[in-house]
This record gives sequence, structure tokens and C-alpha cells, in this order.
Amino acid sequence: MISTDAPTRIRRAPHSPAGHAHRVTHLVAGTLADLPEIEALLATLPMCATGRVFIEVDTADQVSVLSAPSRMVVSWLVRAERTGAPGSGRACAPGQALSRAVQGWSAEMLCTESVSADQAAEQPRVDAQRDAAAQVWLGGPFDAVADCFDYLTETLALPASAVQTPVRFGLNR
Repeated sequence: MISTDAPTRIRRAPHSPAGHAHRVTHLVAGTLADLPEIEALLATLPMCATGRVFIEVDTADQVSVLSAPSRMVVSWLVRAERTGAPGSGRACAPGQALSRAVQGWSAEMLCTESVSADQAAEQPRVDAQRDAAAQVWLGGPFDAVADCFDYLTETLALPASAVQTPVRFGLNR
């Protein structure tokens, strides 16, 4: 018989941030027209991939099930349920919901957590150590892709090499 009165010691491995340094955050964004490319891209990601997928569609009946790694969050952006410019009463233009979602998510998830007082007054900047740890794929209408590309590379200072866009748009030169 084994005595259960003795204290049990559990040894834990020391925490190492090394694994986190090589973790890549993925941002995938496009429209219903880009769905085949998005599905192919998601199929190539490792099961432990983390990040966000945004897909803009016209109506709710275009939303479908999408296979993605379990740590990737998929958001369907239904334009029929969104408005254009705040206070305008206009409908959401093609690519507008996608652009808003990408910029909002990346401002929160790809910017530094601590900034100096001087930097606080500026736009959020990407942490230099995390630059290489973000991979972005952008699809959709040119206006939305160009807006997102400019925001990611200019405002957040993400390297252009980390942002893939359709070749026909000529943004990754």
C-alpha cells in the first residue's frame, strides 16, 4: 500500500521565452473572391499557428465553414450589416469593412506594449523584435489592400517583405 500522507513534489521545467521569440503571428485578409487562396494558405500553416483571418462578404448567406488552425480566429465581415463612414448613413463600400478590421486588429496586436512618453503621442509602432514574427497576406479590392499595406508598412513600420499582396497591385516592389 502506498502512503498518501507524504507531500507530493511536482517539478516544473524552467520557463523559457525562447519559444515565444520564434512564434509567428499571421494576419490573413480578403474577400469571398479570395476564398480559394485563403483556404490554400491556411492549409499550409502549422497546426500551432496563431493569428487572425478576416473575410469580407456581401451578405450573411455567403458565410461558410473555414478550416483553420485552432489558434487562428476567423471573422466574417458582412457588409450588409455594417455602415460606411460614421454618421453618413451610407452603406459599407467594398473593402471598407476589411480595411477597418485589419487596421484595428493590427494596431492592437502588432504594436509595442510599452512606449516612452514621446512615442505615446505618435502613432503605434511595431516592436523591432516582433517585426519578423508577423506574416500578413492581403487580398480584396485594390483600395482596401493599398490602405492596409500603407498602414502596416508606414504607420506600424512592418517590413514590406512581411506583407504579401497580389502581384497585379504592384505594392511589394
